[in-house]
Amino acid sequence: MSRTGSFLRVGVAYTLAVVVALLWVVFGPRTDHLWLDALVADVLATLVIFAFSRFHGNSSFYDAFWSVIPPLLTIFWWARGDVGADSLVAWLVSVVVMVWAVRLTWNWARSFPGLHHEDWRYGNLRDGAGRWEFVVDLVAIHLIPTGQVFLGMLPVYVAVTRPDDAVGWLAFVATAVGLGAVALEYVADEQLRRFVATKQPGQTMDRGLWAWSRHPNYFGEFSFWFALALFGVAVSPGDAWWLFVGAIAMLAMFLGASIPMMEARSLESRASYSDVVERVSRFVPRPPRKVAA
Repeated sequence: MSRTGSFLRVGVAYTLAVVVALLWVVFGPRTDHLWLDALVADVLATLVIFAFSRFHGNSSFYDAFWSVIPPLLTIFWWARGDVGADSLVAWLVSVVVMVWAVRLTWNWARSFPGLHHEDWRYGNLRDGAGRWEFVVDLVAIHLIPTGQVFLGMLPVYVAVTRPDDAVGWLAFVATAVGLGAVALEYVADEQLRRFVATKQPGQTMDRGLWAWSRHPNYFGEFSFWFALALFGVAVSPGDAWWLFVGAIAMLAMFLGASIPMMEARSLESRASYSDVVERVSRFVPRPPRKVAA
């Protein structure tokens, strides 16, 4: 299938998913909880994408869902909530979410080769599940990431549905952290893109931001979700005890699943990667270690 044809099918899948979600929030029974209405709609949209994934035998249909849904949740909550259009915090968090979403979706679109390709991690997860591969595909590849993103977005729900009588300094800190995180991800992805275009066989990326962290893009992504939690705290400090749950879930996914899978694959395919492991921080950027010869 051509790249254009692949984009068309993915576009149809996402359009249908959004339509199903909208039909639910407009005509479906209300739960009296705006966040719960959105969660049900989000799960229904995920099931539509899952159906397309199964039909095409390619779970990469889900890849863009990560960045497409958060702006829609933000708009829905703000429109249905009690905060008016003059809320500065709502504007700030909406701008951060939108800039992040546009950047990440554009990065996915530029890198998307077509539906003949699937993220290797999905195949590994399904193959390792044996006769439970359908359940793993549905739960681990589709529903759990949807749940993680939704948890990460709950601080945004707080920020755009609760009136802010006075904008405190923390909202501006959250804006700076969020936009800084997006900038870090952008630079890391561009550096990696240029490296991949000219690299030699077996060569490992250890330049620029990648000389300070083996996964600077993941650190930037976690920092974005941490910034959203700060927005929630800025509006409702008393809820700080739970507003970081989404960011912590993201951190657990990166450190407990995504990074170990990437590291194992890199160590198997590139002998030079072990040298990078010795010198370069795993996650949090810092100057590289000096390794004795």
